Amino acid sequence: MDDLMGIKSGLRTVDLFAGGGGLSAGFLDEGFNIVAAYEFWEAAALCYESNFSHPLIRADLSDFKQAVLSVAAYQPELIVGGPPCQDFSQAGLRVESGRADLTKSFADIVIALKPQYFVMENVDRIAKSDVYSKVRVRFKQSGYGLTERLLLASKCGVPQRRKRFFCLGSLNDQDGFLDERLLANLAEKEMTVYDYFQDSLDFEYYYRHPRNYSRRAIYSIYEPAATIRGVNRPIPKGYPGHAKDASPLNATLRSLTTRERALIQTFPANYKWVGTKTDIEQIIGNAVPVKLAKYVAEQLKYYIYLNG
Repeated sequence: MDDLMGIKSGLRTVDLFAGGGGLSAGFLDEGFNIVAAYEFWEAAALCYESNFSHPLIRADLSDFKQAVLSVAAYQPELIVGGPPCQDFSQAGLRVESGRADLTKSFADIVIALKPQYFVMENVDRIAKSDVYSKVRVRFKQSGYGLTERLLLASKCGVPQRRKRFFCLGSLNDQDGFLDERLLANLAEKEMTVYDYFQDSLDFEYYYRHPRNYSRRAIYSIYEPAATIRGVNRPIPKGYPGHAKDASPLNATLRSLTTRERALIQTFPANYKWVGTKTDIEQIIGNAVPVKLAKYVAEQLKYYIYLNG
């Protein structure tokens, strides 16, 4: 076990589209050496800089030549990142534009620099997108073996039913190189909010604003939280209730606080959140849960140790 910490000084890692730092925090927890991160949104960049000591570069990663020159200076052996995903359509509609192109930018940088490994995270529906089908072919043509896996965060140490797609690449390796480890170490039971917080909470039910009123909005702490989104609203006066709500409306019911949402995203309690409330809520909602990133990092670390 102690020998695995040798990766800390050996594997140079760059985080692209770093956001508030969920991926970085998880990989750092597993001993990876994050040497730089890139984030163009100023609000997220300021938040990231408040929590990490390595350089944060504000750069438009869609500018291929400049991006490659900049990232190359850090000589990454591992590139991780979660390209923005707001423009991916629901499966079947296949309407992709704008930010979907940043997935291509991530692939362009990886293919140009050829790190030994890469990890790309995104929403579950990217797996059926046109842009992913194209970058997948390019990764293969560049010599990467791919592990492509949809992970449920609540089985990876996160008290949240959040599905995320991961594509991991290993240069000159076989497809599915990390499948066995990723699947073998999943928890048998989904983690609930209570499992994570135990008796530190002073409530049993809470409100999570739905996308529309055809969906439930009241949840119990004895189940995983729904996906934390960038919107956090109080209970509206006109909320009609839903047949599947975990509790009827009552005077004690409230929405989660910003801090509680960050903790459900498994950021540590001492993580620093800077900026406007609106920006912070969006940064939290966009983030990769820290313990989901840590789970993936742990499996990759063991693979590198056993096969390096």
